[in-house]
Amino acid sequence: MKEFILIFRHENATGKVSPEQMQQWMQQQMDWVGSIAAQNKFVSGTGLLFDDAKVVNHHGVVTNGPFGDIKETLGGYIIVKAASADEAAEFAKGAPILQGEGNTVEVRQILTS
Repeated sequence: MKEFILIFRHENATGKVSPEQMQQWMQQQMDWVGSIAAQNKFVSGTGLLFDDAKVVNHHGVVTNGPFGDIKETLGGYIIVKAASADEAAEFAKGAPILQGEGNTVEVRQILTS
């Protein structure tokens, strides 16, 4: 069984999503992750906060950001076990984040030795 990371990319939803809708999506996210865990295929995952976020460039310069109000951000990730990228993509299709216009889930196999 291989491991895949499912990376959640959000478009800026400032002013487009109510707090109630966001709370509903969070519950759907937890239910969706729970359904993967029930199959014993959830490895780990979490959301990513913007507080104190930093970007380090190739010269070692550290800047603040990214910020949640930019066009596209990484909102979080989960790692799943799957037999193939197609199976992992099937998990991704159920991600509640995809209800948001412009949002995507990137599926990448994790390199293991």
